[in-house]
Amino acid sequence: MRSITKSLLAVTALCGSLAATTAGAQTLRVAHVDPDEWTGSKKGAAAQIFKNIVEGESDMTVELFPAGALGNEDELIAQVQDNLTQVALVSGAMSKVCPAASVLDIPYTFSSATVAWDVLDGEFGDALAQHCLEETGLRTLAYGETGFRNFTNNTREIKSPADMEGLKFRVQPIPLYVEMVKGLGGEPTPIAWTELPNALSTGVVDGQENPVGVIYNNGLHKLQKYMTLDGHVYAADFIVISDEFYDMLEPAQQEVVRKAARIAGTMGRAIQQWNTAQGVGAVQDEGMEVYAPTADEIAAFAEKAQPAVVEYLRGELGDDAEWIDRLQTAVSDASQ
Repeated sequence: MRSITKSLLAVTALCGSLAATTAGAQTLRVAHVDPDEWTGSKKGAAAQIFKNIVEGESDMTVELFPAGALGNEDELIAQVQDNLTQVALVSGAMSKVCPAASVLDIPYTFSSATVAWDVLDGEFGDALAQHCLEETGLRTLAYGETGFRNFTNNTREIKSPADMEGLKFRVQPIPLYVEMVKGLGGEPTPIAWTELPNALSTGVVDGQENPVGVIYNNGLHKLQKYMTLDGHVYAADFIVISDEFYDMLEPAQQEVVRKAARIAGTMGRAIQQWNTAQGVGAVQDEGMEVYAPTADEIAAFAEKAQPAVVEYLRGELGDDAEWIDRLQTAVSDASQ
């Protein structure tokens, strides 16, 4: 009954969204799957600042739908493509509709958040946004941040790929992550997010991988003894708008929307950086052992993980495999 009620509410909201769009293109419905509480939620913070700027600097109204109120990320993307929801903040689901975006998940590509920001806010990020617009009808207004993902486990401290051998790691049901863990010598086990705590508690898997803030805020550190800050994947958030809706706006309104999104992305990054910095100390205070690998140790992880993933992606992307090389060039330029 609860799921039926939620579905009916979502349909009602979407019908209202369509009516708002056809009535004058003055209402933007903005949706994401994170909590609304802005101090701990990067998407929540980004959405709030987006709303404040748009409403403060234009005659438009922004309605927020956080915490999956209108569905999961796949559903939100479909809604924005149909202009039923106007704006969505999404992360991993973007690569499902724009496969070239998956190159951002090549492990150990970004040495720091600042390098990632330079790449995404520069020529490469603009080109990827244009490509995804042509592929999907989704206009990427700005990039936010989900953060660097790190390994945790209950068996031993991980300082090298050799330490991962024989350990079972929960991964997202995404082939790229399976290939990454295989390359590192671990045993990848795709498990849904909702089943992860039980899998860790019962020993179905030895470990998992997630950003520090996710690990701490969801209590995973209470189920794991060791964390290695290897930052194997930097996950970006995409702030996307229906291009159909965007084209209906006046130039001045478009400018406000673009500005609000850029600031929103920056806010999301700031909140995620805060969550990471605060989270590392918090998990240590609660008994977790945290190890920060050296540059040489990170290079050893990259040497094992990258070839398998790159080979997989080249096969999957076909002509779009050029985005692998374009990303590597952009990262090299930003790292100098």
